[in-house]
Amino acid sequence: MDDDATAGADEHLVQEADEHLVAEMEKVAVALGRMFPGLCEVVLHDLRDPQHAIRAIENNLSGRRIGDSATGLGLARIADPRYPSVIQNYPNRFPDGRPAKSTSIGIRNGAGEYIAALCLNLDVSVLSPVTLALSNLVATDTEHRDQSLETLRDRNARELRRAVEARAADRGGTPRSLGRDDKKALVQQLRQDGYFHSRDAAQAIADLLGVSRATVYNYTK
Repeated sequence: MDDDATAGADEHLVQEADEHLVAEMEKVAVALGRMFPGLCEVVLHDLRDPQHAIRAIENNLSGRRIGDSATGLGLARIADPRYPSVIQNYPNRFPDGRPAKSTSIGIRNGAGEYIAALCLNLDVSVLSPVTLALSNLVATDTEHRDQSLETLRDRNARELRRAVEARAADRGGTPRSLGRDDKKALVQQLRQDGYFHSRDAAQAIADLLGVSRATVYNYTK
């Protein structure tokens, strides 16, 4: 067998191995999607064919179709094998505006090249009300007291806590789990909505977000 024939045979073996790996990942995509019906979109991108990258899609929440092109993230992986293998829990949005929490996992072949990506897009618009309801359900008072003695300050504190938790849920997390940019946007929204009128509001917000009072004031700028 001459060198060209040997090279051709080796290339064929590589292609077969890549196809086998992508086919196995397709099973994973289908299984994950069926475990979270209606809640988490699971998409397998075949990065060997970026113009027709979508190989499988379960719980189609984005309106895409099999054979649609790769995303910008997929193209970045194709262009740079050093691109991170896993991008975890980043904020995203579906085409209709619903908030999502996404994770993208790059799949490499034996040569270290990205040949596929498995992407999960969680519809947090469904979970946000549930998160808020559970937060309210498990909330407890630090002490029992006669409700007739409740002050305006007590009510304002509870309203502020509910507002912070609701706005954090809209961003797909709890107040303390949000990233810096989301916390800053949340604080600015609270200021616009008039929650800084109380003298103790800044400290209360700082405690809920797990940051310092000075940081909260910096976020308002």
